[in-house]
Amino acid sequence: MSDPRIIKVELDEATILRRNADIEQERRVAIFDLIEENFFKPLRDMGEGYAGPFLLNISVEEGRLILDIRRENGDPHETLILGLGRFRRVVKDYFAICDSYYQAIRKASAAEIETIDMARRGVHNEAAELLIERLEGKVEIDFPTARRLFTLICVLHIKG
Repeated sequence: MSDPRIIKVELDEATILRRNADIEQERRVAIFDLIEENFFKPLRDMGEGYAGPFLLNISVEEGRLILDIRRENGDPHETLILGLGRFRRVVKDYFAICDSYYQAIRKASAAEIETIDMARRGVHNEAAELLIERLEGKVEIDFPTARRLFTLICVLHIKG
């Protein structure tokens, strides 16, 4: 029986260097939304016809994104390692626009906030497309799943 979805996601807590209320809220919402609705289908056959659900541990080590994919019982399924070089610009852009957004929601007009939020969503969408492209041939994911995973990747990139 096929169940191509993530049922639990964990971030490498040692990688998260800075925490504040905004970051924690983004992390909580992204994880909650990801678990509630996602499509995540590793394409490598690991035998026994296993097709989900999956546990996912995400970390960043030495400039690489590590996706540790496990079966529901915790047995290893596979570990994917992606270079993050192609994500540098979009992560930097996303952080810059998020900083503007969080400042704006405290003191800008509704129209200014909406404009910044549209730009933020645009960068987020670009990053989701890039993630789908980078996972091509390894894991099939849908667009909403890619957006939520990108949010979690960003949480792991926040420096103190």
